[in-house]
Amino acid sequence: MDFTITKGFAPHERRIVAALYWEAFAAKLKHVLGPKAKAEEFISAQLNPDFALVARGPEGAVLGVAGFKTAEGALIGGGMRDLARVYGWLSSLLRGPLLASVERDLEDGVLLMDGICVSARARGMGMGTALLRAIKDEAVAQGLTAVRLDVINTNPRARALYEREGFMAIGQEDLGPFRHVFGFRSSTKMVFSCPPVP
Repeated sequence: MDFTITKGFAPHERRIVAALYWEAFAAKLKHVLGPKAKAEEFISAQLNPDFALVARGPEGAVLGVAGFKTAEGALIGGGMRDLARVYGWLSSLLRGPLLASVERDLEDGVLLMDGICVSARARGMGMGTALLRAIKDEAVAQGLTAVRLDVINTNPRARALYEREGFMAIGQEDLGPFRHVFGFRSSTKMVFSCPPVP
């Protein structure tokens, strides 16, 4: 399948991107953002197309998304008020701190990758690899020095891809009791050093 990767998406594609994101990360976030309808409503409202690289098929359909975060913003934001609009204040008082427990801090000069999602019908065609390379290119284009991501211990295939693409493991974080909420025990921090711009 031929596909192209461009930055951003149109307003009418928000729900499509949110559904892709939820499909990719529901196993990790189902106890915090579920059920599905509410999760997709929340994600859709918080998406910022300026921080998305989108893979499209020959007819323009969204088939994959790579999100990122810099000092300027992120693919998915949102605070307690945004959670409360979808889940109510009482529920959000529990959900908010749980989400904060897996939030990752930014470092100067680093682009933080915020997930790669590929539609089920487009998997196995190199789209995930292409999106990852596009993320690295975006970091270089922005004059940043590195790309950072975190890969969970239950996703060895993703870690193998990141290693093939030049990412190095630099640390590990144990989730402790939160592993029962998010469904994984630990995550490995990985970094790709961008080549210097000539």
